[in-house]
Amino acid sequence: MSKVHGMTPREVAAMKNCIELLSDSVYMLQRSLEEMSQPGSKDSKLVMSDIQTWVSSALTDEDTCSEGFKDDPKMKRDVRGKTLNVACLTSNALINSYASLNG
Repeated sequence: MSKVHGMTPREVAAMKNCIELLSDSVYMLQRSLEEMSQPGSKDSKLVMSDIQTWVSSALTDEDTCSEGFKDDPKMKRDVRGKTLNVACLTSNALINSYASLNG
C-alpha cells in the first residue's frame, strides 16, 4: 500500500487500523438493522437506546480512526471527512428506517 499510494509505514498502519475499526462499525450497524427487523420483539425505547449506543460507538471508531493520522493533517481531514459522512448518512438511515417500521 505504501509504495502504490505514497504512504509512510506509519500511515499504512493507521489505515489498516481504520479498516479494522470501520469493520467493527459495520458489525454494530448490522446489529442495529437486525434489531429493527424484529419490531415488537423488544420495548421500542430499549431498541432505540441500543441503536443509539451502536451508532455512537461507530462514530467513536471513526474518530479513533482519524486520530491515527495526527501527523498528516491533510490525510486526517480526508479520512475523517469520508468516514464521518458515511457514519452520519448511515445513522440517519437507521433512525428513519426504525421510525417507518414503528410509525
